[in-house]
Amino acid sequence: MKRNVIVGQSGGPTAAINSSLAGIYVAAKERGAAKVYGMIHGVQGLLEETYVDLSAHLKNDLDIEILKRTPSAFLGSCRFKLPEVHKDKELYDKLFAILEKLDIEAFFYIGGNDSMDTIKKLADYALVIGSDIKFVGCPKTVDNDLAVTDHTPGYGSAAKYIGTSVKEAIRDASSIELKKGQVTVIEIMGRNAGWLTGAAALAGTEEAEGPDLIYLPEVAFDLEAFKKKVGALLKEKYSVVVCVSEGIHTADGTYVCELGASTDYVDAFGHKQLSGTASYLASYCAGEFDCKARSIELSTLQRAGAHLQSEVDILESFQVGGAAVKAADEGDSGKMAVYVRVSNDPYQFATAVHDVHKIANEEKVVPREWINGDGDYVKQEFIDYVTPLIQGEVEPIFVNGIPRHLPKPFTTAKTV
Repeated sequence: MKRNVIVGQSGGPTAAINSSLAGIYVAAKERGAAKVYGMIHGVQGLLEETYVDLSAHLKNDLDIEILKRTPSAFLGSCRFKLPEVHKDKELYDKLFAILEKLDIEAFFYIGGNDSMDTIKKLADYALVIGSDIKFVGCPKTVDNDLAVTDHTPGYGSAAKYIGTSVKEAIRDASSIELKKGQVTVIEIMGRNAGWLTGAAALAGTEEAEGPDLIYLPEVAFDLEAFKKKVGALLKEKYSVVVCVSEGIHTADGTYVCELGASTDYVDAFGHKQLSGTASYLASYCAGEFDCKARSIELSTLQRAGAHLQSEVDILESFQVGGAAVKAADEGDSGKMAVYVRVSNDPYQFATAVHDVHKIANEEKVVPREWINGDGDYVKQEFIDYVTPLIQGEVEPIFVNGIPRHLPKPFTTAKTV
């Protein structure tokens, strides 16, 4: 690399997204990039010419190590949907003019499905106008729903957090015996794919039982069947723990959270905000069984838990960032770096690149054969898939008893 490169982060953050950022920065500098710019709040910020020179924030190896351990999006994220070229050609021309002014050789975007759509559109437009800028995607999403890649950066750490948190919640719920029993419903992220919720099964270990029921959005939710299952369990034990994806829905497509109070908020990509599934089901159980019921919503904690990072996840996330840089340096554009599982026992992986046109706007869900017949638990195949991804720990760098994170290069104050 002889010119400059630029990198941005988009979509929901993870505990490993900054490890990929570190991987891109280190690889780009090693390959000769003059400057590595960081977009503040992704493409949306770039259009406002808001960016930083990352060398001013990553001054030494310690900064790199702290960045790997810093949760959320260090550069700031966005949910900005690039329009089709024919609807706003001026926007594309403005964006490319900014990139030309910065003498950009390669553009990297760390994100999920919608972010890969951005890479696809920009790479296609570069071909139309004859630009030599390379556009390469770096995968990221706790949802683990990107097509082609075996798994995604951030998923292993989120799965580790979920398995640990559910195990602790089960322990807590079973500490007090109540005559009428109690039901604890834990809500886990996952709109259409249940990869995160399935990880709750990891709570079942040699010395501890896992959740009693696990419901994923891949199988339609039956409220009557749920009632029968919980009722039968309450006759056998005094504490029942149920884990549910936020996106579970009935056979007619109605989200369970819509059966109770719900929000009408919709983001730029048309995604309706899902919340309240556990709250509704806990209230339902309290009414049906006259028992104590509690709902727990892991919400953003499951993607921000850098204190429970998986070592495998952080190492892989750093390496896939480097793989994206290698691809661009070797002339690839319109591609995304992916993981390939070489072996499961012992676990081995490799990186590769794949055409982003076959990844953007596609969605990988949990195979139906990895879910039991009743649709209320995952099978051993799922556990075998996720277990290698949560191995090892990354020790936070503590200062005065609290983990140290790298200071953000932007302010959260509103501008007038």
